[in-house]
Amino acid sequence: MDREIRVGLCGCGVIGEGVVTALLQHADVIGERVGGPLKLAAVADKDPARLDIVRAQDPNISLIDDAFEIVARDDVDIVVELIGGVEVADRLVRAALDAKKHVVTANKALLAERGGALFALAEANGCDLYFEAAVAGAIPVIRVIRESLAADRILSVRGIINGTSNYILSSMANDGAAFADALKAAQQAGFAEADPTLDITGGDAGHKLAILAALAFGARVLPGEIPTEGIESVDPRDIQYARNFGYAIRPLAVAQRLQTGALDLRVHPALVPEGDPLAHVDGALNAVAIQGAMVGPSFLSGLGAGAGPTATSVAGDIIDIAKNSLAGAPVRRWNLSSDGDQKIQAIADLSSRYYLRFSVRDESGVLAALSGKLGDSGISIEKMVQDVDAGDAGTASIAMLTHNTHEGGVRDSLHAIDNTDLTTAPTHLIRIVE
Repeated sequence: MDREIRVGLCGCGVIGEGVVTALLQHADVIGERVGGPLKLAAVADKDPARLDIVRAQDPNISLIDDAFEIVARDDVDIVVELIGGVEVADRLVRAALDAKKHVVTANKALLAERGGALFALAEANGCDLYFEAAVAGAIPVIRVIRESLAADRILSVRGIINGTSNYILSSMANDGAAFADALKAAQQAGFAEADPTLDITGGDAGHKLAILAALAFGARVLPGEIPTEGIESVDPRDIQYARNFGYAIRPLAVAQRLQTGALDLRVHPALVPEGDPLAHVDGALNAVAIQGAMVGPSFLSGLGAGAGPTATSVAGDIIDIAKNSLAGAPVRRWNLSSDGDQKIQAIADLSSRYYLRFSVRDESGVLAALSGKLGDSGISIEKMVQDVDAGDAGTASIAMLTHNTHEGGVRDSLHAIDNTDLTTAPTHLIRIVE
């Protein structure tokens, strides 16, 4: 009889329950693809109700309330970490690797913050550490970068890698909803957490971008080093002006190596041209566009969150490790860290085009004065439109697109303008990504 590969699952929330379902209901096809039997041996969760759900599917699975007991079991070959967070998950993964057990995780925060040390520990102990589900759910972006494009030099990676933010901006664009209403709808639809802070402020995408930068460029980057902005300040007026200019607003993560050798890494809402495929990625979908020196552009899109998509990626990693184990294949060496720390371009040094929206007094001469001040700072205007603000007598909105310029100069100019009596509210800036 073929050797059995045994799995221990730590954390049985939404994703964990999906993994249980996949491993149990698809056991026959998984066994065929692995080349031998794969068994879910044990599940750990502090919530008895979650364990009851597992028990109802298979009463033979060992159910425990302490994830660290999974690591100590002799009948577990692969530990699946789905408890989330950083500190406890870090201790759990380290314990599993020290026990010479392979690990699968979907924990983007853990890998973004501690990945370098964990991959080194995995290699030292002869273990695999897989993490496809940590970035973009069911989209196989990790496999594409590490395998399909292994012979190419990646020039850039940019994408929509947070479904919550994309769902909110899509609702604002399609339904004319205000930000607060679109967020509430996302929560009711199950696409946003009760506390959505990490999603709407860009933190979640920053974790994922740190992982992608490591894969694509061998960069040691912590999420806190990545310039990050959320979508909270996007107004329905910005979406309408962008549409009139021929753009859609999308929550983007951008990574590219510059000619100077520095990395341009950033997370922020951006104006994307209507002809760009990213402009048509709607709702909770994710998408990643990769530019390679040899293959040119590649585009991947699909559901980036949820039980089914994420659990499928977790199960795929389990299958991959199981196949390697049965074949006696060596563990994977990721080589994610470069020889030295990577310099990240300061956001002030970014060269880009910009969308600017000014709130001004509806008086003659204001537009000319505003244009003059921008011109004095070397900021050239490409397109511009002015509207009287509905319901706010005496004020107007001026929206414009600039030609290419440096962000530091734009920020300095806007700060000076907002300190005059020309504007009635802080000027809003959104970068254009083409």
